[in-house]
Amino acid sequence: MKWKKTAMPYAAGERVLNVPTGEILPNPDQPRRSFAFAELAGLAQSISENGMLNPLSITLQDGHPVLIAGERRLRAAKMLGMPTVPCIVVRADERDRAVLGLIENRQRQEMNCFETAEGIRRLIAVYGLTQEEAAARLGCSQSAVANRLRLLRFAEDERAFMLEHGLTERHARALLTVEDTARRWELLRRIAAGKLTVAAAERLIAATVTTKKPVRTPPIRDVRVFSNTVKHAVETMCRSGVQASCSKTETAEYIEFLVRVAK
Repeated sequence: MKWKKTAMPYAAGERVLNVPTGEILPNPDQPRRSFAFAELAGLAQSISENGMLNPLSITLQDGHPVLIAGERRLRAAKMLGMPTVPCIVVRADERDRAVLGLIENRQRQEMNCFETAEGIRRLIAVYGLTQEEAAARLGCSQSAVANRLRLLRFAEDERAFMLEHGLTERHARALLTVEDTARRWELLRRIAAGKLTVAAAERLIAATVTTKKPVRTPPIRDVRVFSNTVKHAVETMCRSGVQASCSKTETAEYIEFLVRVAK
């Protein structure tokens, strides 16, 4: 297949342009971090046989094309040695570029749940978005954003283990209820070794995690504590200028306090 060279300079619009592959700068806000070689090789083979069916999305920064969406396709094109790739130029500032890159990856299901969570965290931290604003831009609910962000509580080695053993986001959410790191690792290994479904993993976690019972304060049996409390209350009134007195009568059955306060 022959690739048509692109006339410079690039122009924004809806039409598809053939842009030199080597001139496209990477997206600095690319949320995806892992690109399996086998997957890229398979994509390259598909592009070689069928062509690139979907153009890349780029924006212009100081006259240079910057990638917004299509990282895997661009990498596959470079593997094939394609001199140019089809692109659509989109007008977008830095924040829009980050949002569009994250949306494109989510829609194509190219990212794992932890990469999506990191992308959302970056939107919020770097570009000053609230969870509600991030949710609106991504087309999801605020609770969905919050649930994704909770996945960042896992350490890097825990995330890598879950991805390596094919555990899903629902597995991860179930494991979030386990706060003890050593206990969580034990459950992770058992779930992975047994190839447990989400439902089976949830049952295992529920059966093994001990719920902490609230500590109840035992009732105070020594009445001297209450006697001193009454005495201190009367003394406080007196120090405040209130004329007050207290007398105590004690029998075999009860203790009687008589507090007199002047009007």
